[in-house]
Amino acid sequence: MQIIQVTTKRDREEFLNLPRRLYKGDPNWVCQLDSELEALFDPERNYLFRQGEANRWILKDDSGRTIGRIAAFIDKVRSDAHFQPTGGIGFFEVINDKNAAFMLFDAGREWLTSKGMEAMDGPINFGENDNNWGLLVDGFMQQGYGMPYNKEYYRSFFEEYGFRNYFEQYSYHRDVRTSDNKIVEFPPRIMKIAEWLSKRPGYSFRHFEFARKQKFIDDLVEIYNATWKSFKEDFTPLDPELLDALFRKAKPVIDQDIIWFAYFNDKPIAFFILYPDFNQILKSLRGKLHLLNKIRFLYFKLTHKMTRMRAVVGGVLPSYQNSGVESAIFYNLYEVFKRKPWYKELELSWVGDFNPKMIAIYEALGARKAKTHITYRYLINKKLKFTRYKVEMAGIPDSEPDQPGNKK
Repeated sequence: MQIIQVTTKRDREEFLNLPRRLYKGDPNWVCQLDSELEALFDPERNYLFRQGEANRWILKDDSGRTIGRIAAFIDKVRSDAHFQPTGGIGFFEVINDKNAAFMLFDAGREWLTSKGMEAMDGPINFGENDNNWGLLVDGFMQQGYGMPYNKEYYRSFFEEYGFRNYFEQYSYHRDVRTSDNKIVEFPPRIMKIAEWLSKRPGYSFRHFEFARKQKFIDDLVEIYNATWKSFKEDFTPLDPELLDALFRKAKPVIDQDIIWFAYFNDKPIAFFILYPDFNQILKSLRGKLHLLNKIRFLYFKLTHKMTRMRAVVGGVLPSYQNSGVESAIFYNLYEVFKRKPWYKELELSWVGDFNPKMIAIYEALGARKAKTHITYRYLINKKLKFTRYKVEMAGIPDSEPDQPGNKK
C-alpha cells in the first residue's frame, strides 16, 4: 500500500470518487457536493487558510486502486483554545482493512506532529462544527444535511488506534405532522409557558429576513459569543464575516420563517436556526451541481421535497436561560409549521453530552434521541493527561474509564 499526498487533478478526483464506490448501494448515504468539498481545501474560498493550513492524502493498494483517504488540518485559533496545540483529521474513508486505516491515521498524525501539534481531534471539519463533525456510532439512517454518515466499522479503527471519546453529539428527532398530515402539538407545558412569556411586556420575537441580514448577523454574534464565553472561557468567538458567508452560501435553501430571534426591550437575547434538509434533494444530485441538476434542485425545492428541518444552532443569553424564552421561540415555530404543511419532521442536531440544559429542552419538547456521533481525541504527546471536553469545561470529576474509546 502507498500513501500519496493529493496534489494533482487526478488525485483530487480519486479523493472525491472513493466514497461513491465505497457506499455504492447504501440507501442511507448522500454524496456531498464535489464543489462544496473542494472549496474546503481552496485557500481562496475557505477563510480558515488565513489562520491555518490543511493537507490530504489518498491510499492506494498494490494494484494502484484507491482504497482510502484522509485530510489533516490546523486552525491556529481553535488550536490555541485548547490546553495543548491541537489539530484535526477528517474526511476519512477506507475499505474494511485495519492496516489501511492505521496508515491513513499515521499520515495525519505525522503531518500534525511536524507542525507542532500535540493532539489531534477527529473526525472533524476544516470549518465550523455544524458540518462534517464527529463519527456516527448509532442511528445509521439518512443523515440531515451537514451531519456525517460513515461505515459502522470505522469506530473500531479509531478506538483501536488510540483515539478516545472527547465528547458525544446527540441528534434528536420529533414529528411535526402525523401520517395523515395533522399537526403534532408541542407538550401543553411548553405551550402554556410560551403563551405566557409572549404576552409579557418587553419581549418580542422576529424571524430572519435577508433584507435585514446584517442586523440579524450582529444580533446572533452578540448572543453566541456571550453565551459560549460563559460556557467555556477559552472558546473561539464567532466571526461575523464567516457567518455572513454561511448565510450567503445557504441562501438557496434557507427558509426565513424558521430562523427566529428573541428580544427583550430590543436587546437580542436568544436565537434558533433551522434549515430545510438539503440532503433530501442532494441525494438525487450525486454530488454534482451542473446546469441540469440546478434545474432539478429548483424543481424539488418548489415542490417541497424538503420535508425535514434540521436545527443547526441556537443560543440563549445566560441571564435569560430557564426563563421560558426557548419555549416561546418554539411556539413561534409551531405557528409557522401550521402554515407550511410540507414540513413533517424536525431534527435537533447536534447537542453535546456537555450541554444538559439543551438536552433537557429537547426532551421537554417530546423529541427522542435518534443518533449519536462521537468526536474523538488522540494524544500525540503521550505525557499529556486525557480529559474529556465536559470535564475541561465544567470542572466536574471525570467519571469516564481511563481507557481508549470509552465505548458505551
